[in-house]
Amino acid sequence: MEQPKNRVFSGVQPTGNLHLGNYLGAIRNFVGLQATHECIYCVVDMHAITVWQDPKELAANTREVAAAYIASGIDPDKHIIFNQSKVPAHAELAWILNCVARIGWLNRMTQFKDKAGKDREGASVGLYAYPVLMAADILAYRATHVPVGEDQKQHLELARDVAQKFNNDFAAPDFFPLPEPLIMGEATRVMSLRDGTKKMSKSDPSDYSRITMKDDADAIALKIRKAQTDPEPLPETVEGLTGRAGADNLVGIYAALSDMTKAEVLKEFGGAQFGTFKPKLAELAVEKLSPITSEMKRMMDHDQGYIDDVLAKGAVRARAITDPIYARVREIVGFI
Repeated sequence: MEQPKNRVFSGVQPTGNLHLGNYLGAIRNFVGLQATHECIYCVVDMHAITVWQDPKELAANTREVAAAYIASGIDPDKHIIFNQSKVPAHAELAWILNCVARIGWLNRMTQFKDKAGKDREGASVGLYAYPVLMAADILAYRATHVPVGEDQKQHLELARDVAQKFNNDFAAPDFFPLPEPLIMGEATRVMSLRDGTKKMSKSDPSDYSRITMKDDADAIALKIRKAQTDPEPLPETVEGLTGRAGADNLVGIYAALSDMTKAEVLKEFGGAQFGTFKPKLAELAVEKLSPITSEMKRMMDHDQGYIDDVLAKGAVRARAITDPIYARVREIVGFI
């Protein structure tokens, strides 16, 4: 079976309230990879149900993520957009890989500890085992590259460990490639606007902590105006951002939205007060996000049939890749 060379797989959970962190940390990078890679972009609805989801909201949120992909510039004709639950190989391969992965490996996954909190005994088995499903998502396509944020690197390392152990256990050297991480841009980890030491999150109780993909221009400007900063002006160098989490976050957001480095942003704004910088950031954010937000709203309000058609056709194309790979996995494992 021929090995792919530049095949990217990644996904976003449809848990509602897509925000700037999802866009800058993931979706925007997905768009950029289209020119150089074969791209497979999933709405990972099976991951979403590791915590309880209202079924109607899950369906709506799945369409919303697909709409965000399309509105941001992912071409569903040239690349693949689909939702995970439509392709059986994800779940079936995950079971096989559950039998390859070791409990000790999963015990080291810090995200489970973060998400389960103090109620570990009350967490779902799916939440505990979802890094193995993530490995199956990637390996079902024999993907070579995965764009990830810093907080997902550990899960990609697990996917590599699982792939290596499968190859060794079943004397199938190099069957699964060891996927490489792609960590891109200045804002791979966008922080809360209210607390620059915490990641921007849809679960934060304060709506002012995040810019959502539904916010209009006034809401974006208000949230940036209220964003955490400090009394000092912007520094002249990146080193001057050390210990200034709020300032570092806003500079990183500006850099990502403008395709600049933090150093270039500070060359332009170093020495300026936040009263000068924040309106410029708000103007830039509105310029970049408003066309995406408007197109997402148009599709969600008037063209859900198109979204469903993209997902259905994408699933057919995804299965055309996974079916022969999973058939070979069955042979390797000894299923008849």
